[in-house]
Amino acid sequence: MKRKIAIVAGGDSSEHDVSLRSADGIMSFLDLDRYDAQIVELQGSDWQTLNRLREFDFCYITIHGTPGENGLLQGYLEMMHIPYSCCDVLAASLTFHKYQCNHYLENFGIQISPSILLRKGQARMDDEQIATQLGLPMFIKSNVGGSSFGCTKVKTLEDITPAIDFAFQEGDEVICEAFMKGMEINCGVYKTRTQQVALPITEIVPAGEYFDYDAKYNGNSQEITPARIPEEVRDQVQAMSLKIYDLIGARGIIRVDYIITQGWNIHLLEINTNPGMTTASLIPQQVRAAGRTMREVLSDVIEDILNP
Repeated sequence: MKRKIAIVAGGDSSEHDVSLRSADGIMSFLDLDRYDAQIVELQGSDWQTLNRLREFDFCYITIHGTPGENGLLQGYLEMMHIPYSCCDVLAASLTFHKYQCNHYLENFGIQISPSILLRKGQARMDDEQIATQLGLPMFIKSNVGGSSFGCTKVKTLEDITPAIDFAFQEGDEVICEAFMKGMEINCGVYKTRTQQVALPITEIVPAGEYFDYDAKYNGNSQEITPARIPEEVRDQVQAMSLKIYDLIGARGIIRVDYIITQGWNIHLLEINTNPGMTTASLIPQQVRAAGRTMREVLSDVIEDILNP
């Protein structure tokens, strides 16, 4: 009998529609001779399926943002005793909050960019103090957002407050982060009981100033896999990504984003525990570059969780 798979997408953030595109990608990748799959669109308390709602054997979570990337949905599924594809409650909550996650990993020797955390409703240092501490340009972004929603590259003192206000539209916490000049790369990672896989690394060359929404989803970037980096740097990035996977207690497929600065110094940007899964997304590109298929990889992940 086929296992019944719910591909849970949508969610309550600005990434709702991006998530639906990932769900279509997951559906196209799954081995439908092996699984009976259905997309479930979630928004608030409303769960929509093409057919009547039914019980599932497994949930493949592909929500980017709340509640699928911050642990809320994971907690619900654990109470319902339904296995799912990605990080558990603690790891999801940790990685969803970029500032807290990066500073946690800094304790283990992972280099990060200097940053300041702002919370809505709390007193904060003035714009001149922020600029003095972090320098200009800087990035101002939501602490809990994704797909570059609410993100601004700030070049002048006058633009700091508007950028903070813009980022607060995505959530109650905002990061002001020092600019790091260098090459942006990312590395997909997953583990099962029988294998640990660090995928080929992708180099991002945006047409604009950084890898924003337009670059990510409208093709305004070059995504070069494998990245044009020395082999020893590749090995360091892949080893670091596997280390991070263990340090956060990850499960399923994650993507770790970095900036490589002058001298091939590797700095963590952030971790995506539910990375994009359209046919053009970075993880599928890396899987193809590794000589594998997404069908094989997804089956590996699902079966590893279903058969502990």
